[in-house]
Amino acid sequence: MTARTRAVSVDSQYSLDYDFNQPPMHEHFDPYQPQVLTPQFELHQQYQPFPPTPYEVDIKTERQMYVNDVPTRRDSSISTFSTFIPPPPHATLPSLHEENWAQEDLYDSPGDHFSGEEGLDFDFFDFSHGPPHNSQQAVIQVDDCDRPLLDHFIENVLRLIFPILEVNQHGSARSEVILPALESNKCYLHCCLSISAIHLKSTQRLQSEQIDSDIMRHRYATISELCEALNRDTDHQQILEATLGMIFFQCSVGRPDDCLPDIPWHQHFQAASSLVRKLELPHAMVQVNSAQIHPPFNMTLASWIDILGATMLGRAPQFANTYREKHLSASTSGLCELMGCEDRMMYLISEIACLEALKIDNTIDESTLCTHITCLGTQMDLTEPGPGALEYAYSSTGAIRPKQLSKNMTAMFRLAARIYLCSLVPGATRYDPSMIDLITRLAATLEYIPSGPEGFDRSLVWPLLIGGSLSTPSSSFRHLFADRIARLSDQAEFGSFGRMVRLLQEVWRQSDDESQAGERQNVHWRDVMRQKGWDFLLI
Repeated sequence: MTARTRAVSVDSQYSLDYDFNQPPMHEHFDPYQPQVLTPQFELHQQYQPFPPTPYEVDIKTERQMYVNDVPTRRDSSISTFSTFIPPPPHATLPSLHEENWAQEDLYDSPGDHFSGEEGLDFDFFDFSHGPPHNSQQAVIQVDDCDRPLLDHFIENVLRLIFPILEVNQHGSARSEVILPALESNKCYLHCCLSISAIHLKSTQRLQSEQIDSDIMRHRYATISELCEALNRDTDHQQILEATLGMIFFQCSVGRPDDCLPDIPWHQHFQAASSLVRKLELPHAMVQVNSAQIHPPFNMTLASWIDILGATMLGRAPQFANTYREKHLSASTSGLCELMGCEDRMMYLISEIACLEALKIDNTIDESTLCTHITCLGTQMDLTEPGPGALEYAYSSTGAIRPKQLSKNMTAMFRLAARIYLCSLVPGATRYDPSMIDLITRLAATLEYIPSGPEGFDRSLVWPLLIGGSLSTPSSSFRHLFADRIARLSDQAEFGSFGRMVRLLQEVWRQSDDESQAGERQNVHWRDVMRQKGWDFLLI
């Protein structure tokens, strides 16, 4: 094999007759399973048949925001946490005379009601803006004509962008990522105003020259600011966060039939990749191997786009070597905390994307391809949790359980990765019994993900695409998928989720027609996107 083949980490002498549906074997200790990410804390729980009842602690946070030095809104949120440590006597603060704690403020976001009951690390990421502001006031300079767009972004769009981060680190997406960038990064501000206008147009079905003008005006201003900064070769961190915003924020807004001119996401990511290298973020990410070093937030976001975006293009991820090194060292990249899927699983998806790229380029023979498929399947076995790992993500009090949610989401990505891997086997079709079984299991696992407008289906666009594209007309997946769309109501039409729905509908139409004509070959979703001229980033 040449230097383009797989890394030693996935080489193996196992038989090619690998059953992807066999139950994983579990031992008390596996020397080849990364122990850093999956410590066996469960072993001692059998000695605690009667756990104590936790105390519930309410934390109320208030924020006042100013636009052009004018107070525009006040946010108030209540988070509920659980602890087994009893509160000290007289530890509660006196109630405020001006407000009623039982009354929700006007601008409380739905994310405020997702409160964790597990220990959370609120200092996990290395945010590019440093530590949180001491002041709770955000001063964002914006023209009067754009103030409605800014208000709309903060009130209606911001909560859609990082739902998993909001669950894991309540309020950090707002206070440590987006508001500081809006204050200090003019390019980022224009990006967000353009995204706000797109969301306003799609949700309110506006058809006017004014809203289109707002979208294009701020889109052009964003590009102009980026080009000027690149020519100056300065402010690399600010350019990177704005570029990543232009790529990722689009995943939360807009309709599949948006026709205004725009630069494809992968061209933006080429620029972002150059900035990532210039800032030496891959090296910084490799150094994240202990609790003392935090993952750079922008590198974590870029990694998520890189790995799943590579599957959109049929190419290897830009930083595949970095993920391979992280996999070997069993160290975190923050992907689970930011997006909900465990790091090890994302590293393996990167490996599968590399393998598919070799297959597409015809630089690997079938025998070697099958060997690597077998090895990667074995590697995925090592990420399987023990029996009973899937549970409903809501506690008895109705609060979301962040760690359980991540376990359930990782199970979705794991099954989708197995489907993705099996699809690379020469001659594989959606009617293979193993493929049908995997997709049935994917549908069953989806039941453990909260649904509806306040659920997390929109964070599972990639697994739903991979599994749905190979589902048969009689598959339970299709029936459940239709039900999830109905629960989302109008919100199923927007962002990456809406684009994924439109793509699956077209894939099913073509593949089902071919099946009726006696053809058993798969209709690949990537070919359908090419036929339709769609350039979607479905993550």
